[in-house]
Amino acid sequence: MTARLSGGSLGVTPSSWRIGRPVRDHADIDVLMLRRDQLAVQQALPGWQWQAADPPGSLRPWPPGERLPAGVHDIWCRPGPGESWRIQVILDESSGRDWVSRRDERIRRPITSIGLVTVRGIPYLAPEIQLFYKAENGRPKDETDFAAALPVLTKPQRQWLSDALSLVYGPGHPWRARLLARHGGL
Repeated sequence: MTARLSGGSLGVTPSSWRIGRPVRDHADIDVLMLRRDQLAVQQALPGWQWQAADPPGSLRPWPPGERLPAGVHDIWCRPGPGESWRIQVILDESSGRDWVSRRDERIRRPITSIGLVTVRGIPYLAPEIQLFYKAENGRPKDETDFAAALPVLTKPQRQWLSDALSLVYGPGHPWRARLLARHGGL
């Protein structure tokens, strides 16, 4: 699922777009969207069922036109009741022309630098940003994604991820040593 929308864009986040092959099974498609563009996603898929995940994670209907508050970051959608969830929209923050991490506002980049495009024209989230979000929990699937993406990360991507991990999670984050060791260090 990918679309360019007036007022915003949707970018899929599976690391397999950068790697060029499936890494693992995905039950749904994750889409990152800037909070300021959130209403555009409802217009892209009219008639779908939308549920906002209010903290601490309970789902509730997300009616058309409602602007979700800053504490709500996840939206689940499916074609209709009784069908499986197909898309998880993850809302992230922005300030002017900068993307701002919802985990730590010190982590930011120009919006123009957070997305890449496959040779087939499919937009996807820069893998170092996706891995930054996955680094918090250390789940087996996140480790699988990190191990698969590591060989294809460029030196600047590895540097950015290492710096972000150090700033937010501390210099001892376990992925930092592997990022620094790749290709003889940064």
